[in-house]
Parts: sequence; structure tokens; C-alpha cells
Amino acid sequence: MANGQAPRARGEKQISELANGLIDPVLAKRAGINTALLGSWDEIAGEDFADCTRPEKIAWARGGDDGSFRPGVLTIACEGARALFLTHAQGELIQRINSFFGFSAVHQIRIVQKPVSQAFKRPRTPPPLKGEAARRLEGMMEGIDNEKLREAVKRLGTAVLGKKGR
Repeated sequence: MANGQAPRARGEKQISELANGLIDPVLAKRAGINTALLGSWDEIAGEDFADCTRPEKIAWARGGDDGSFRPGVLTIACEGARALFLTHAQGELIQRINSFFGFSAVHQIRIVQKPVSQAFKRPRTPPPLKGEAARRLEGMMEGIDNEKLREAVKRLGTAVLGKKGR
């Protein structure tokens, strides 16, 4: 194929297609959004807001008397003081969102301040190796003269060999 992917046999689907097919109806019903919006959020929000915002839901307005479509309100979670900057940039963000959808889907943004990014948890240090595992690791490190490299190999070896022993 032209894009470098192997041709798929009839009826084959990628896991992402299946997952999106299951998740999209739930997201649409509960939040009014889809996985495409979530997956493209970093590009839509831009580098200024990708790391501190997350779309939460779109409240679609009920149609007018003639049953026509009316744009909705997008609720965005934003971290702390960055919400003020997002408030000033909402016009541009609404344009980007509507460009993504290909029609005027959103006319307003509602900003909710809350944590967005997952706090990085430093993995706990594994307990030191004992007995045969410790001797085996020492044997693997023979010949490593650089102290920093030796410590890095020791940490890695302790984590790997420690997990094997469980």
C-alpha cells in the first residue's frame, strides 16, 4: 500500500477501531465528545494549553423551534492560574475546535479549575538483592569501571532480578 502498511484481509480491524467503536457511544451519551477529539486535543489546544487542559464534555443546546442544530458549550478542565490565560484565548480555541469538527459545534467554553496532569510518582527503590541473585548481579558488573554506569547497571539489575524472584 502507498502508506507503507500491509494490506488487511477482509473483515480485519485494528484494535483501536474496535475500542473506539465501543467507547465513542458511551462518551457521546455521557459527555457529548468522542475519542477523536480526545486524541487530537494536544493539536487543537496547541503547545500553550495541551499540558494543562482536558476537554470534559460538550453540553449540546436543544434545537430551536424549527428543530435546527445549535452549537454547544464545551467544558474544559484547566489547572490553576493557567485558566486565566485560557479565558483570554477562548476565541481562538473555539475556532480551532470548530475547524476540527468541520462545522460550528461549539459557541462557548466553560472552564473548570482542577488538576489535569497525572502527578509523576517516583518508583520506589527495590529492596537489595540477597544470596545467589546478588552474586549473579556482581558477576554481571565485573569489568565496569565507570562508577555512574556501574550504579545504573546495579539499579537496573536489582529491579529486574528482584522481580524474577517474586
